[in-house]
Amino acid sequence: MPVAEANNVDTPSYELAFHVLPTVAEGEVVAVFQTLKDIITTHGGELTLEEAPARFDLAYEIIRYLEGRNRKFTSAYFGWVRFTVVPSQIKEIDEEVTAVNELLRHILIKLTKNEEAHPFYFHEALEAETVSETIEVNEEAAVVAPVAEEKAAEKTEETDEKDGEEAGEKV
Repeated sequence: MPVAEANNVDTPSYELAFHVLPTVAEGEVVAVFQTLKDIITTHGGELTLEEAPARFDLAYEIIRYLEGRNRKFTSAYFGWVRFTVVPSQIKEIDEEVTAVNELLRHILIKLTKNEEAHPFYFHEALEAETVSETIEVNEEAAVVAPVAEEKAAEKTEETDEKDGEEAGEKV
């Protein structure tokens, strides 16, 4: 491939998603996030999109060996950052991120074009899910409606009985 064409090849996009330990003070979570972004940029990565870490309850308990014993965690700070970088730098980035002690876990994935075009904002989705809508119910109408349905059903039964009697008289 000619050099001119090689420069036009898109650099792959990646996403680093992570959980910061809940034992990290809320004010220090921003510093951990900045550390992760610095790791990416020092390896030539260009940050494209991010969602700052925010605390939430985990779907299940995660056990991690920490401070000489296994500890159970039911919440964490979740965030992600998207970036572009040459593929040869991914291994080094992953190794440095793994060495960050404040992380409970992380995952580094290569994005498809579709994923790249449609980012999922976790915290926005979580907020939208927890918003509840209050519905005003008119209690009288709610009670009257079943009574009206019962009366309509009784009239239908009476009509059916009368039709049956009339049919018997005509025979």
